[in-house]
Amino acid sequence: MASSINNLVLSLKGRPITPAGEEIRIYQGSPHPFGATVEDDGVNFAVYSANATAVQLLLFRNPSDLEPFKTIDLSPISNKSFYIWHIFVEGLKPGSGYAYRVDGPKEPWNGHRFDPEKVLIDPYSKGNSLALWDRGAACAAGDNLHKSMRSVVIDTRHYDWEGDMPLRRPMSETIVYEMHVAGFTKSPTSGVQHPGTFKGLIEKIPYLKEIGITAVELLPIFSFDHTDVLRVHEGNPLVNYWGYSTMGYFAPHQGYCTSPESGLHVEEFRDMVKALHKAGIEVILDVVYNHTDEGNHQGPMFSFKGFDNSTYYYLTGENGSKDFYYDYTGCGNTFNCNHPIGEKLILDSLRYWVEEMHVDGFRFDEGSVLTRGENGAPLEHPPVIWSIELDDILGSSKVIAEAWDAAGLYQIGYFPGARWAEWNGKYRDTIRQFVKGDAGVINELAARLTGSADLYQWRHHEPVNSVNFITAHDGFTLYDLCSYNEKHNWANGEGNNDGINDNVSWNCGAEGDTNDNYINDLRKKQVKNFGVLLMCSLGVPMIVGGDEFARTQNGNNNTYCHDNSLNWYNWETIKTSESQEMIRFWSLLNRKRSNFINHFKGKYFSGKISRFGVPEISWHGTQLNQPNWDDPGARCLGMTFGDTAEDTDGLDNIHIMMNMFWEPLKFDIPQYEGLVWHRTIDTSLQSPNDITTLEESPMIADSGYIVNDRSIVVLTTRASGG
Repeated sequence: MASSINNLVLSLKGRPITPAGEEIRIYQGSPHPFGATVEDDGVNFAVYSANATAVQLLLFRNPSDLEPFKTIDLSPISNKSFYIWHIFVEGLKPGSGYAYRVDGPKEPWNGHRFDPEKVLIDPYSKGNSLALWDRGAACAAGDNLHKSMRSVVIDTRHYDWEGDMPLRRPMSETIVYEMHVAGFTKSPTSGVQHPGTFKGLIEKIPYLKEIGITAVELLPIFSFDHTDVLRVHEGNPLVNYWGYSTMGYFAPHQGYCTSPESGLHVEEFRDMVKALHKAGIEVILDVVYNHTDEGNHQGPMFSFKGFDNSTYYYLTGENGSKDFYYDYTGCGNTFNCNHPIGEKLILDSLRYWVEEMHVDGFRFDEGSVLTRGENGAPLEHPPVIWSIELDDILGSSKVIAEAWDAAGLYQIGYFPGARWAEWNGKYRDTIRQFVKGDAGVINELAARLTGSADLYQWRHHEPVNSVNFITAHDGFTLYDLCSYNEKHNWANGEGNNDGINDNVSWNCGAEGDTNDNYINDLRKKQVKNFGVLLMCSLGVPMIVGGDEFARTQNGNNNTYCHDNSLNWYNWETIKTSESQEMIRFWSLLNRKRSNFINHFKGKYFSGKISRFGVPEISWHGTQLNQPNWDDPGARCLGMTFGDTAEDTDGLDNIHIMMNMFWEPLKFDIPQYEGLVWHRTIDTSLQSPNDITTLEESPMIADSGYIVNDRSIVVLTTRASGG
């Protein structure tokens, strides 16, 4: 019996390389799976390099140890299968640190930048330690062992999920809340036990439930270099705060863990996901597969460059050389997403976050990069996009593309794949123009409010292919959109030259803070106008964390480098009556969308009419059925959503009157026998009359309603619980 067990061990791990009696024993190992895989008696290591001539595995008892306790030279004969280097280390325990040194051709002109003096983290590492990390040492020549990152051996097998699974809420019923893990609780005003961490977020889940969102979209939580000081401006260190430069695609960010040296990265992230799911909130990750943090030829070497530069990156140079990096991303390099190895890493990473971490979906930063072939040209059927589209494991996950990149590729309305949703930048711009008061945009407004059929229906797509947003992390907050005509990015130390210049914003009469009550009230009304349009649009609404309490960034539209109060939630501000008014408005607004979800899910309009004679969609100006499409000066629009769903009683109808003119206008109200209209929203009224539940909503018996200047009024015939 003992002999048969020993034979099984040898078949799984290969021939032992070290004799018995040593602290650890070394076997040939397996080429799959990639990364460090923990088994009961040790760890299997596997990494890809097609062009390396030598690979060393460094083992550390603790990730922060200066010297390895064991250095293992992998044999190109016994520890290499095709392009994969592998080894099994018996006796190695979870929590140990490890890293690699890799040698090979030093031929930048051929794309090879091998440097055995540089210590490399595993591209598949499930945790990384920055305790010794010195970015400059990874850029300069010479050995950086004592100033390098270390990967951490992490056992993912024994976590108690308590029956948790991804929630799989339909996209049509989703309200996305884009937020930054650290910024949510890092302020001392948050009062949480572990500010700025996954655990800190858990403590504030009741707040997320209160505002009525269904999914959080977390700015990058993959391992990144939060210690990278980009510059010092007026004595303030400016750092990589947002996290859009990834170091490890399988590793939760160590900066969001309470004790990153303990190797609990995975467990703390899982705790957060499980807690959010218990609250009915999905977890969508903002992922950055388009480039890495290794930058251009002057950037640090800590992983991909050192393992196989010519495989992982798009390279360019004069006369066919490969000395430099194509920069389709604006971040120094571009990841070779549709190379088989690049595609494998992306698919393996996504599957890991779904299977092992129970994530519900992904938003792909500069997603258009993923459509480029190995020569950089856009592909009609990019392999990685269609693999994600059709993969059985990822098939129930939400996938959202930022359908453009920094090199001018703009794919809104024709991003490859069928179920991919897109950040609809045209929606953002049109809604901003209309609320700002620009004339002659009502035709485009109507298209955006009804799911952008002009962009998506021709491809047999649905309204849920459009993620509707007015603001995002990159740009003004919603309050600043109503408070500034120009960007004010001086605190970034770039001479106010960074960030976009055309914000389609309006300051309501004063730039920035003012004591003018009229202007401040107008700004609140404008924020509410934006909110009503967003939640009354077909498609998937996304709001930015903090917009619900009118958070300001003081006119800065590019706060990527501020790990300070400019980005952090101020929980004392949240308690004020002004913020509570806005939170109440958004909370009720989000719940109204849920109550009337039949209007905002499913297909485009097909011409149905309800049993009360209400068309599923009809358009008006101030007079019924006269929307004045051809009026270049039009600043008002009305629309009626008729309840034509087969499984309802036909009572859930909505009538919306939008007046962005600077004077009040009287709008006609459609009349249907058996239906009585109630006013549920009037953004011109003071709280709590600005938005009400059905029980509080006054009946509107007149055939007309005066909509005040720059205001929106919503009438309903029933609000199904509020």
